[in-house]
Amino acid sequence: MDYGNPTSHSYFSQRLRLHYLDWGNPGAPHLLLLHGIHDQCHSWDWVARSLRGRFHVIAPDLRGHGDSQWTRGSSYAWLEYVQDIAQLVRQAELEPVTLVAHSMGGTIAALYAGIFPEAVAKLVIVEGVGLHPDRASAPPHERLRNWISSNYALAGRTPRRYPSLDAADRRMQETNPHLSPEQARHLTVHGADQNEDGTFTWKFDNYTRTRYPYDVPREDTVRLWERIACPVLIVNSKGGYGHRIGQHDTLRHFRDVRLVEIGDAGHWTHHDQLDAFLETVEAFL
Repeated sequence: MDYGNPTSHSYFSQRLRLHYLDWGNPGAPHLLLLHGIHDQCHSWDWVARSLRGRFHVIAPDLRGHGDSQWTRGSSYAWLEYVQDIAQLVRQAELEPVTLVAHSMGGTIAALYAGIFPEAVAKLVIVEGVGLHPDRASAPPHERLRNWISSNYALAGRTPRRYPSLDAADRRMQETNPHLSPEQARHLTVHGADQNEDGTFTWKFDNYTRTRYPYDVPREDTVRLWERIACPVLIVNSKGGYGHRIGQHDTLRHFRDVRLVEIGDAGHWTHHDQLDAFLETVEAFL
């Protein structure tokens, strides 16, 4: 059955109005698609169209991204994103939910599944950000000074403006040369806003570029991974980023996990090798 185009909705978390797409089929099992940093919900459109016949697919814009509101006076810590996902699952009554999540979204989904193992039916982590070297080894004054100075730098940073949508489109293709022209145009149209002077800028908040100096410690992240009760599929690209979940002996922290590596793909596996990605994920689901 064709459920048509998705509908746009809003919900509130910590006083922010956050946006999500609902792809219909509400009587089916719930599936939540989480994008990564500096991305947006339409990044999942091709995946959502393939899965909406079997699932009730929801694709949110994380805070500070897409058509969701930006924070004011606070950082974009991972736990803030986790809170937003917990609120969406609760408010939209999505439990039990299947999570398919990319990059930073994969990190957030894994934390959520460890906090609420009873709420998650299955978890797919796509190029999820893994365990970086522990920043806690640096002196606290150094970490805090670096954080404050990075915020000063961001305050003076002007987001890049593109003279036309075509120029933004070319930048999209430069960032990920695996994209087809159709994919790049689609992501650009949904990922950029036109400014009052006619130029275009990406929708994400400039302040998402800085990391909170105190986030979930490595040992707590591992303990949360160990609490995940559902089956876990990790999909990484052979040409993807370093420090991904599934690398550096991190598989041992998951109870029921399998790892699939897809070739000829960069960090955006679900764009670069869509057919192979869908075949892998649909078999797991």
